[in-house]
Amino acid sequence: MNSVVISVLYITIGALFTAGALASVYRVVRGPSLIDRVIASDVLLTTLILAAGAEMVYNDHTRSVPMMVALAATAVLGSIAVARHVSPRDSAQAKP
Repeated sequence: MNSVVISVLYITIGALFTAGALASVYRVVRGPSLIDRVIASDVLLTTLILAAGAEMVYNDHTRSVPMMVALAATAVLGSIAVARHVSPRDSAQAKP
């Protein structure tokens, strides 16, 4: 493949990751609800993981894998924490 085509492809991928990250940050700031903010933060973390993966392909290395694992763990644990906080309690635990 032509190096110009590959360069344009990498620039396009970077622009799309940037647009996705900015849209996610906007939704985290504007809300309107907690669930919207949590979903936007998950999308932002996923976008960061994908950008790190694209950077690894571009520079031909695997040094970013621990950071990607940490970001994935943060996303999962954050989602679980918010889900437990927001979900309704069991009817057996509810006080009459």
